[in-house]
Amino acid sequence: MTEKTYDVIVVGAGNAAFCAALSAAEKGAKVLVLECAPEALNGGNSRFTAGAIRFAYNGVEDLREVMPDLSEEEIARTDFGTYTEDQFFDDMFRVTQYRTNPDLCETLIRSSFSTIRWMREKGVRFVPIYGRQAFKVDGKFKFWGGLTVEAVGGGPGLVDALTEIAKRNGVDIRYEARALSILTDGNAVTGLKIRHKGKIEEIAAKSVVLASGGFQSSPEMRTRYLGPTWDLAKVRGTAFNNGDGIRMALEIGASTAGNWSGCHAVGWDRNAPEFGDLAVGDGFQKHSYPFGILVNAEGERFVDEGADFRNYTYAKYGREILAQTGNFAWQIFDAKVTHLLRDEYRIRQVTKVSADSLEDLAGKLEGVEPARFLETVKAFNAAVKKDIPFNPNVKDGRGTEGLSLPKSNWANPLDTGPFEAYAVTCGITFTFGGLRIDTTAAVQSTDQAPIPGLFAAGEIVGGIFYHNYPGGSGLINGAVFGKIAGASAADHCKREG
Repeated sequence: MTEKTYDVIVVGAGNAAFCAALSAAEKGAKVLVLECAPEALNGGNSRFTAGAIRFAYNGVEDLREVMPDLSEEEIARTDFGTYTEDQFFDDMFRVTQYRTNPDLCETLIRSSFSTIRWMREKGVRFVPIYGRQAFKVDGKFKFWGGLTVEAVGGGPGLVDALTEIAKRNGVDIRYEARALSILTDGNAVTGLKIRHKGKIEEIAAKSVVLASGGFQSSPEMRTRYLGPTWDLAKVRGTAFNNGDGIRMALEIGASTAGNWSGCHAVGWDRNAPEFGDLAVGDGFQKHSYPFGILVNAEGERFVDEGADFRNYTYAKYGREILAQTGNFAWQIFDAKVTHLLRDEYRIRQVTKVSADSLEDLAGKLEGVEPARFLETVKAFNAAVKKDIPFNPNVKDGRGTEGLSLPKSNWANPLDTGPFEAYAVTCGITFTFGGLRIDTTAAVQSTDQAPIPGLFAAGEIVGGIFYHNYPGGSGLINGAVFGKIAGASAADHCKREG
């Protein structure tokens, strides 16, 4: 047994984990953060995100509290709009098909603005997402899809900022420290058994916060819970989220909740590596599909690319791509829209072909039946409602008519070369099933009662997202419940003390 003891041990070192650590330290707790990865790969999935974070705000004055560096010139040339709590509720209920836990959802949304303001007060910096969430029309940027703000430096910047802030606030951090099991007295948590750089230790603590992510990095667990072929998905982020936190909690009687057969999965470069590459970051994603079409090996479309803003479809379309023959698809664009493609389409590590004619392009689409592809494009082009103007900033209603699978918005005939095509497969971000918590972030037992001293936050929690999620809500979910979990863990220590 080590001599040094802690009030709160946080398992994980990403966004949710550090928000928990800072919140507990704020209440006077002695906090230890455990990260199983080496320091260079710390931060879990948070390091691999683009850093976009969704929260409710009523206008630019709220945004100024989060981004005090916002200039008058930026405000003058930008329509930031509003994203009220009611709009956030509507999005959460709609995209989860009304399955989100109402109590947890309300806590998430009602606490979203105060939490991001708290993060800013702690020293995390944020900026508008001009490059990915706003298009310039008539000389003015207009934000769309309820997502306006990202952390400076993206995911790596967020993790590095939180790490330094935690250190300044007296939080101890250990890397290459894997939690093996939760210690209890038969009822309450008493600490953790860990392996730190090859040595087994037991560390006493009055409470533990699990913020160690889901099970998306485990091909075995993906196949067991998500189903056949999920072992073939690429992992967008860290290789270290193998479900260990969930396993440890289940071993002491924790209850599960949520969409265990569901996950956040996107269109991801077909030839990306098995796990995320920090040198490329989120660049393997391909999210401009609303402005083109997707075709499978049979040369046919299989989703409504313009069903909604990409914020509300991208996290579920990865599953649709994985279900296609060969687990891949091609995104097709013509010259009228290529200027709208996000920066990720311009990275060096991209699976791309181009041609001056559709006939030449058809021959370059590896794995696709060329004749059927050309028939699909011909039918699509003829079905576009050309009398409705194209506008990328709004759901413009410029769709198709007469097709068995419509495109609802942003439809343009593919008739102007050169044409570009990008090969994508499924990239899994995180899993939706996890531990059952209450609104204090206390983990519930299979007897539907809190396990004394055990709390959880972030991707490890189930019951919040089902089938899909609004873009940017993963980070705010981790931050809100991380902050709550840390405070609850510290309060538990005071009661026990």
